[in-house]
Amino acid sequence: MSSLKEKFGKRIKELRKAKGFTQEEIAELVNIEPPNISKIESGTISRNRKT
Repeated sequence: MSSLKEKFGKRIKELRKAKGFTQEEIAELVNIEPPNISKIESGTISRNRKT
């Protein structure tokens, strides 16, 4: 069974590819380091929201 983080990451990856963005472009848009996009997409980490 997939965890919520894995499902979320898979969906993020699907949407990114559908729109034709690279991981580097998305990282720049959301102001995080590019390796973290890969980790989010694989469900390894989740992004904490700043308040």
